[in-house]
Amino acid sequence: MSRLRIFADDAPDRPEFDSRDGDAIARELEKIGVTFERWQAAQPVEPGASPEEVMAAYRADIDRLVAERGFKSVDVVSIAPDNPKREEMRARFLDEHFHKEDEVRFFVAGSGLFTLHVGDRVYEIECVKDDLIAVPDGTTHWFDMGPEPSFVAIRFFTEPDGWVGHFTGTDIARKFPRYENKPR
Repeated sequence: MSRLRIFADDAPDRPEFDSRDGDAIARELEKIGVTFERWQAAQPVEPGASPEEVMAAYRADIDRLVAERGFKSVDVVSIAPDNPKREEMRARFLDEHFHKEDEVRFFVAGSGLFTLHVGDRVYEIECVKDDLIAVPDGTTHWFDMGPEPSFVAIRFFTEPDGWVGHFTGTDIARKFPRYENKPR
């Protein structure tokens, strides 16, 4: 189940807000320019589905988002817990960074933790199956896929080089809990 927790950036042990309600999550994130939506597949997506089958199941929402935001490419990424490069892949975006284009992800399966640092607040969003998150360009954040990553996500891009992480050099991400993606 999706979850949003909001903290003061100097109090990583005391959330000021904690909700699993999708509408409440969307309202809170909208205040900082972040889009949060829930999508439903038009047809079942079986484990091991090809990227083409995955995108076909969400074609109407994909086409709507591409038309609204001008994305030039869309792809599907899949990470499994037995991936031999999982530790390297996890470490890649654990420190605070930003991108020069919106970071837009739709979770077809599995989960991940986006943590945004906006002003003096930290927004921790657990994204799960059927969640779309759109983080505006320039928003400082970090992403944790957990020690046993397991997700399939549709990614949207405007420019191939826009998704490069520009790291801030701060240690704030190390002050907040890591994502353990344990079954509930």
